[in-house]
Amino acid sequence: MLAINNTLVSEDLIEKHFVCDLNACKGACCVKGDYGAPLELDELPVMDEIYNKVKPYMTEKGIQSVEKQGKYLEYETGEWVTPLISGKECAYTFFENGTAKCAIEKAYYDGKIDFKKPVSCHLYPVRINKMKNSVEAVNYDRWSICKPACKLGDSLKVPLYKFLKDSLIRKYGEDWYAQLENMAVHLDK
Repeated sequence: MLAINNTLVSEDLIEKHFVCDLNACKGACCVKGDYGAPLELDELPVMDEIYNKVKPYMTEKGIQSVEKQGKYLEYETGEWVTPLISGKECAYTFFENGTAKCAIEKAYYDGKIDFKKPVSCHLYPVRINKMKNSVEAVNYDRWSICKPACKLGDSLKVPLYKFLKDSLIRKYGEDWYAQLENMAVHLDK
């Protein structure tokens, strides 16, 4: 583990290669899992604020799920998450040519909102675990649905931290990312 400010970062972010391959996985991370996308507390009011602008991009079933369950809900672990449709895909998922995509992100790219998507989605396959004393563990979440992304990342030689540069900077800032890059250079020698 690497220590940067109040984070402990898995060396997997430097050692493992990864590039999402939507053509192969079809956005399975938006469809599979036990619960919806984790949300940070400061994202909850944002979800309330953007919902009406995101709603036109959502499926009818997604809208029904939100209307029944809420824009977000508290999971049994105490973590806030997006609701699911019938225990499957995230309520904010829509499908394009058989690939699961994010209605929030689509609204962002269409200029309707200035929130790209929940930071947990932007960071995936990295997951943040809150520890004692405000320390966060930054870990690579290995999941079989991402095998195509690992294969593509290996072929392109793209380390996970480089693939996730924008989302890591969004979460922790430029200085934090620069420290991670510096550590990666030194570990690579």
